[in-house]
Amino acid sequence: MNTIEHRVMELEAKVAFQDETIEILNDEIKVHQQILAKMKRQTELLAEKIKEAQTSPSMMSEVPEPPPPHY
Repeated sequence: MNTIEHRVMELEAKVAFQDETIEILNDEIKVHQQILAKMKRQTELLAEKIKEAQTSPSMMSEVPEPPPPHY
């Protein structure tokens, strides 16, 4: 086998490895994007609940907290 054929085979092997690595990384990015979208939605829901709690008269009632227990 001459050197050019050997070099081409090495390059083909590297490209195949890089293609596989890119596919794995792409799949991982998809998973992370789904997680981020879910976390973003949860954050939006929490922000809505906090806003509702701040504007709701029933939640704003001044109920005194019991004093902490003494040791």
